[in-house]
Amino acid sequence: MTHAPVHLCERIDLAAADGRRRLDALRAKLASQGDLISPAGRQRTIDVFGEPLTPRQVVERICADVRGKGIDALLDYTRRIDAAEVTRETLCVPAETLAAAHAMVEPSFLEAVRRIRQRVERFQQALLCRDVEVSLPGGGCLRQRYLPLDRIGVCVPGGAAAYPSTLLMTVVPARVAGVREILVVAPPTKFGSENLHVLAACHELGVTTLVRAGGAQAVAAMAYGIEGLPRVDKIVGPGNLFVALAKEHVYGDVSIDSIAGPSEIVIVADASGNPEHIAADMLAQAEHSPGSAILLTDSPLLAESVGQALARRVEDLERGDLTRDSLARFGAIVVTGDIDEAARLADEIAAEHLSIDTVDPEATLASIRHAGAVFLGPYSPVAAGDYAAGPSHVLPTGGTARFAAGLSANEFLRAGSVIRLTRADLAEMAADIGLLTATEGLTAHRRSVEARLGGSA
Repeated sequence: MTHAPVHLCERIDLAAADGRRRLDALRAKLASQGDLISPAGRQRTIDVFGEPLTPRQVVERICADVRGKGIDALLDYTRRIDAAEVTRETLCVPAETLAAAHAMVEPSFLEAVRRIRQRVERFQQALLCRDVEVSLPGGGCLRQRYLPLDRIGVCVPGGAAAYPSTLLMTVVPARVAGVREILVVAPPTKFGSENLHVLAACHELGVTTLVRAGGAQAVAAMAYGIEGLPRVDKIVGPGNLFVALAKEHVYGDVSIDSIAGPSEIVIVADASGNPEHIAADMLAQAEHSPGSAILLTDSPLLAESVGQALARRVEDLERGDLTRDSLARFGAIVVTGDIDEAARLADEIAAEHLSIDTVDPEATLASIRHAGAVFLGPYSPVAAGDYAAGPSHVLPTGGTARFAAGLSANEFLRAGSVIRLTRADLAEMAADIGLLTATEGLTAHRRSVEARLGGSA
């Protein structure tokens, strides 16, 4: 059965009286995921907690329990939420299980993992921050040094699909940065810590600590530490709403990469755009469910062709029903007055993924500053960035690309300055220090300089 385009994706003409209002309403929906929950999810919350808590209340309770009760709370929530009987003895996947999965998995999978690892390493090493030293006239120097974090935690989803790609896009940049201890958590499901490909990828990438836990309880365990698992310094990786809210909750006790919302793509295309390629990319994001896909084009003909291609292509997808639901809730085909207006809107939206399919993609990009990752031209699908190209697929969502960047090896480095002055260097600065300390009334600061120079600063 063929579904009409209108059933898949909202059509918005910005020239219409209500065009901008409808686009703003869609954007507001994407930006306010924090407390939205489905009826099934609401009932699940009641079943687990005995009352209709909001997602934030759920996360606050879980985090408080894990912080106060440690491993007992983690195991209890794993049983109640994931319906899995995990014990102290079985919480961590044994090294021999990881090795056995590595031996069992098809060789072609491991070969692909190795090729992707090389691509990621090449890109991440190229952008890695290096120590900087600036010489001073008096013979001293100023340095900025970069040291890897001691211990990080990686969230690997495992609800509706297995994600060995997440291991590549988080563990490899951390290794490039020099992080020695990497803890991976994945829910005890057939797509998580029980998945052959996830286990094999862990072994291939040198991960020795894989914990059978997911959700907010796993985030809390990494942030606060539990028996046998010391706290980490930073938590990275994607997850569902509860994982995102838990990362927000523990931020400050640990560092995090971002508070991620639904996956999203904005496509800017003119009449030269390929409707089949555009529809394929929109469906690729929508199948995350939830996933947002928005086309901005100045061509009504292209808009119509993309709508038809969406309706046709969705019929062959394994997750077709979920994809239709995502497009109905978070998708749109927007017709703009010209391509410059499309570019301005893309810059305003600041999407996780920005795809540009115009006659001159580089020229279009020149007017767009804000996006998590940009994909130029007809042969740069988002899937290439998700799986193989080199930059991490952990990216800012919900408009946060206005100020945030995607995960990279540099996110696993801690920058610190080193100041080594000679007497001549300090003397050259003394008058300026004296003036500012007097302005601020910080006498002891000024005298710490005078003590070294033997006079008034």
